[in-house]
Amino acid sequence: MKSRIDERYSFKSFFDKNRGTYVRSGIYVEGKETSHNPFRATFPHLIDVGIMGHCTHGISGLCEAAGIGCYQNGRDTILPNMKLEDFKRIAEECKGLVDQFALGGRGDPDEHESFEEILKLCIENDIVPNYTTSGYTFNEEKARLSKQYCGAVAVSWYRNDYTINAIKLLQKQSVRTNIHYVLGNNTIDEAIERIKEHSFPKVNAIIFLLHKPQGLGSQSNVLKPEDSRVKEFFELLTKENYYRFGVDSCTIPGMINYGKDFDINSLDTCEAGRFSCYISSDMKMVPCSFDTTGKHEVDLRTHSIQEAYDSDTFEDFRNKLRFSCASCSTREDCLGGCSLMPEIVLCNKPTKDKVV
Repeated sequence: MKSRIDERYSFKSFFDKNRGTYVRSGIYVEGKETSHNPFRATFPHLIDVGIMGHCTHGISGLCEAAGIGCYQNGRDTILPNMKLEDFKRIAEECKGLVDQFALGGRGDPDEHESFEEILKLCIENDIVPNYTTSGYTFNEEKARLSKQYCGAVAVSWYRNDYTINAIKLLQKQSVRTNIHYVLGNNTIDEAIERIKEHSFPKVNAIIFLLHKPQGLGSQSNVLKPEDSRVKEFFELLTKENYYRFGVDSCTIPGMINYGKDFDINSLDTCEAGRFSCYISSDMKMVPCSFDTTGKHEVDLRTHSIQEAYDSDTFEDFRNKLRFSCASCSTREDCLGGCSLMPEIVLCNKPTKDKVV
């Protein structure tokens, strides 16, 4: 178990490299822990490193065939993957400061030309690498590398044979394997049915990611808080015991408003720019991978990660969370949800603000 004391913001964090458990304390005042959550860390604890600039799976059209609107526009955008020397610099800059890298970007990280070298660099710098794959070109060698170097691997739910094949190959190697399921208007019925019927493959956990109207993602697929299926889904999610479930931080308002039996302390709302960030394949750092406006972007060719994290542009992003929904009784637990796309926030309380 790794422990860290953040002197600047007066809290402690703990990370179990073997189990992936991450915990933060409340803020300490005069040596005693309070119930107040820290708003940010001095340096990100997790970084989403977008090592991929293009996507074989997206170009094939199979994402769209599965009903997934790629927020990175992997069907049409073809850019170079991150250079190995750039990744090496990021890893070395983060040594002793970051717990985990979530390898991603516009494509399957296991298709990167330097995939094994990237995994080795993570380990050399005491960082646990995790990644998500479509399973499209997955094979036994990639499963073996995952077992050797990774903490966990998520397989995106694409309703295809290669999805199941990737899960089986990872489980054969005893890799902690999750399913990433994009939740939108076109998939929530299936999700409800599979939870009720226990028809998901038995994996470590099913993680639900909220559909965003970004890239190829459509506005028509955005779930609305008044949709009765949303209430049913979250009630099922917080009562069901057959599977272990998780959600992305974008989904937290839905959990708070419609979930039933869960510990509020197990939730972590939007951590973008507060405890995490995203670095693109061309070395641009933003608070969140869904932030494509360029407004909060910092170029790592001319700045360090610390400088980017402490920049005025990142602080501007944090302020949107810091001052949202000021009159709501649950604002500390959800911080108003997504400030980039307020339309995805699963909340219709009268106190809901749209801070843009």
